[in-house]
Amino acid sequence: MFIYHIVTTEVWERFAASEHYFSPSLDTEGFIHCSYAEQVDGVIERYYGQENSVLILTIDCSLLSSRLVSEPSTAGELYPHIYGMINKSAIVSIEVRNV
Repeated sequence: MFIYHIVTTEVWERFAASEHYFSPSLDTEGFIHCSYAEQVDGVIERYYGQENSVLILTIDCSLLSSRLVSEPSTAGELYPHIYGMINKSAIVSIEVRNV
């Protein structure tokens, strides 16, 4: 199964030399926000409309070293949350999406 994490290029580049990635939400909320495939477009529209482009990380759940939990979020819809860093070996592709 795959899940998706949306990130700006600026944030992603901070972790270029690291084996792991974590978003600021890991510090502020305790987990990294992710989406299922059908949720990606809505998340980009809601939270990234001011960006020129974003990166969409495709994450293979079977390769994650951190705990993954599906939890209710916006309007009670279930979203995948990663409780810990994302090991880059679990990221199977990165798509650049113009917003």
